[in-house]
Amino acid sequence: MSSSVLGRLSQPPRRAVRVACALAGTVAIATLLLIAATPTTASAVDVFGALRLPGEPAFIVGHRGDRAEAPENTMPGLELAMDDLDFVETDVQLSRDGVPVLFHDASLERVTGDRHRVGDLDLARLRALDVGAWYDTSYAGERMPTLDEFLTALAARETARALVELKADWRVDQVRRVIDLIERHGLRGRVVLQSFSLETLFALQQVSPTTPRILLIRELPAEPVALAERLGVIGFGTTAASVTAVPGALEALHDAGVAVLCYTLNTHESWQEVSELGVDGIITDQPSELDEWLAVTAPGT
Repeated sequence: MSSSVLGRLSQPPRRAVRVACALAGTVAIATLLLIAATPTTASAVDVFGALRLPGEPAFIVGHRGDRAEAPENTMPGLELAMDDLDFVETDVQLSRDGVPVLFHDASLERVTGDRHRVGDLDLARLRALDVGAWYDTSYAGERMPTLDEFLTALAARETARALVELKADWRVDQVRRVIDLIERHGLRGRVVLQSFSLETLFALQQVSPTTPRILLIRELPAEPVALAERLGVIGFGTTAASVTAVPGALEALHDAGVAVLCYTLNTHESWQEVSELGVDGIITDQPSELDEWLAVTAPGT
């Protein structure tokens, strides 16, 4: 090595280099502090309580509200479920102008008679549709709720909690609208977001890793724990047949602290089957009847 090179190496670094190094160090420290300060993802026990053993009663989830008493995904049906049940379940889609609204089907036709999709119409046109008359004339004139309206009612009930399904695929900017509404209403931990879409769950993980999430899946994979860890979900929503088809899956998930909910079960036989398995939650269209059934089969619940 030449004497000129050795001389340059022995000299103090120039000011620009020193500043750059200092900035790099500051960024690294700030990043470590941010990671350390970030809350961990909510656990299934935090949200659902102790996970169930075989024979223990599951919690009840009113599917799209209390559909046995009022039209699905309307405020009357949702409020009935919020007043009486552990959890209410509902579905969210975006209007053409980007407003989250509560509606299940891809098409509006079954409920409203309109052949458009939710995303084809802006909020004003969606709110002009009747979403209650199809169920019973006494509910004629019911309007499609917005997510904001639903969360307002949820926040007014201290013990009410909700499973909110994001239908189809949502981008990062779209899921942020939902997260912002949950935060605005102070409902972190009381709203669990769920989806069949991996794209949506990855977007949620990116935007708000501490928001509790559930993967809806028709068939559990052979190694469900690994999938739950990869997605950062606190549970799976699946079918009763799927739970019985993968021996040991329920026990493995519970050992890992992951909950299992089954949808959509409406008979005594199906309730008995999943209760014997030890699933944590039952999603049903008949919540009042399920509550009465549990009172008889599992006294004290």
